[in-house]
Amino acid sequence: MKKDKMKIVSTRCIAKDTIEMVLENQFISGIAVPGQFLHIQVGKHILRRPISIADCNKELNQITILFKINGVGTDELANYQQGEYLDVLGPLGNGFTTDGESKSTVLLIGGGIGVPPLYYLGKTLKENGINIVTILGFQQKDNVFYEQQFQELGETFIVTDNGSYGHKGFVTDVIDQVGRFDCYYSCGPIPMLKALTAKLKGKKGFISLEERMGCGIGACFACVLPTKDGTSYKKICKDGPVFQAEEVTL
Repeated sequence: MKKDKMKIVSTRCIAKDTIEMVLENQFISGIAVPGQFLHIQVGKHILRRPISIADCNKELNQITILFKINGVGTDELANYQQGEYLDVLGPLGNGFTTDGESKSTVLLIGGGIGVPPLYYLGKTLKENGINIVTILGFQQKDNVFYEQQFQELGETFIVTDNGSYGHKGFVTDVIDQVGRFDCYYSCGPIPMLKALTAKLKGKKGFISLEERMGCGIGACFACVLPTKDGTSYKKICKDGPVFQAEEVTL
């Protein structure tokens, strides 16, 4: 982890209130792994904004982040322009475990702004010879993003709450159509993760949690969850954001 400046290479709107921003920094891009995040200083706001790493190009020293405009901080971040610099701590957190046998099949399940970290994960797994199937859930058609990018990794199902695009319903409604898979990885809202882990109880899986954070390095105890056995707590920013599906109580 390092505090550093990241140059904005490009920024664009890719769906309703959803921004894709490509950042450049040799050190951060060189060590980032799927599932980690950046803690970004925005203007004069006291708290940094945690943003998941959506992609990493080590040859170009670039990190891609995707975020949704849902408050004053992210609205201000969306107005930064190409050529400007961001004050960043990163990469932070423990990422996804990407070990696996080639020719095995994994299921990626993302909801809303929980979709981005799964893309870098999916690319890494595919490079390791693992078959990828993806289910992506969004509120409605205008919110859908990165469909083509995930289709390039493998079979992809799109689900919208109102049925305006793809399947109507929730991501859990589509799992039965997937067939056999050896492991699952998921990121999204807590209600989605609760329903998902309940449906897939006993199946090997990993979940990544979205959470507001204070320090981002495990010092302030603002983002803790109890473990399943009730004996301790886990810090989402430092012990996570990725956990084994049966490790913490949601």
